[in-house]
Amino acid sequence: MLADILKQNNVETSGMRFDSNARTALAFVTLRADGEREFLFFRNPSADMLLQESELDKDLLKKARIFHYGSISLIDEPCKSAHLAAMSIAKNSGCILSYDPNLRLALWPSADAARKGIMDIWDQADVIKISEDEITFLTGGDDPYDDNVVLKKLFHPNLKLLIVTEGSQGCRYYTKAFKGRVSGVKVKPVDTTGAGDAFVSGILHCIASDQTIFQDEKRLRKALYFANVCGALTVTQRGAIPALPTKEAILQFLLEAAVI
Repeated sequence: MLADILKQNNVETSGMRFDSNARTALAFVTLRADGEREFLFFRNPSADMLLQESELDKDLLKKARIFHYGSISLIDEPCKSAHLAAMSIAKNSGCILSYDPNLRLALWPSADAARKGIMDIWDQADVIKISEDEITFLTGGDDPYDDNVVLKKLFHPNLKLLIVTEGSQGCRYYTKAFKGRVSGVKVKPVDTTGAGDAFVSGILHCIASDQTIFQDEKRLRKALYFANVCGALTVTQRGAIPALPTKEAILQFLLEAAVI
């Protein structure tokens, strides 16, 4: 079913692998009245945890412009080794490495293990997207709105772009040359599931189309506003995949908002 949904949405699925001995992980999402959500996971172990390095499609990885990953695949072996091998192949092929830690504390053995696992690969990423809550967690309770905290504890010399998302308030951005804020888009939230993923897909789409945005603040701000709209439109509908907007819907929104 999931493979079919990806194909229907024109996603390349040749790198997908199936495991006849394990089931696909389940995530149950409970919605609160304000559209925010809580997760409950069933894995034990699920197919994704059993991905082997030998199953990687190395040619597919070498062709990619951007390799995007989270941290959940770093929790258990053999998936962790497969993840690290894929990162290495992508990096050596000239890929931009994009990292969204996507903290799901309930899946890790402990908070310390989560902190260590997430930070162990921190300095390899070219682009990192992180939330306010994740800053507080990773820094041991520091103020997520303090630029000095972000720059001293989370920005590293190899980074091209660090993004801090602030939900409906928009996002902050940090590069070696400049930093700033891009305001969010006001919408009526129904379900926030998938908003962060939509935001990331929006900014990665812009980076894949134009890698000069790392050096051009005006273009970067425009790309981040595009990403903000991606996230905003997603929260106006229920579900994750069904709520993701098309490029046409985003451009139409931008047109009506007279941004373009």
